[in-house]
Amino acid sequence: MARPTAENAQDILMSDFQTLVADTEKLLAHTASLAGEQADELRDQINESLVRARETLAVAEATLRERSKEAVVATEEYVQANPWQSVGIAAGVGFLLGLLATRR
Repeated sequence: MARPTAENAQDILMSDFQTLVADTEKLLAHTASLAGEQADELRDQINESLVRARETLAVAEATLRERSKEAVVATEEYVQANPWQSVGIAAGVGFLLGLLATRR
């Protein structure tokens, strides 16, 4: 039950991070009209930070995808190895959810 919530939170975090990167790129484009050595240095620093952020995001996304694939494979193997236990667990969880839903 906590797994989907954690995955949703990770998806939201990744989406927010991508939005942050896009907004920073827009800010960088708008500062192009500024002149001076300090403005150039600031733009360079922001650009370097964006490159690092994109690389970090790509690595995090790849890691998350790999872990989720591993979890799916492990779950499928368990269900195939223990079909009756899986049916029993699913029935028990369904029964508990039914009880909780009728109490509200």
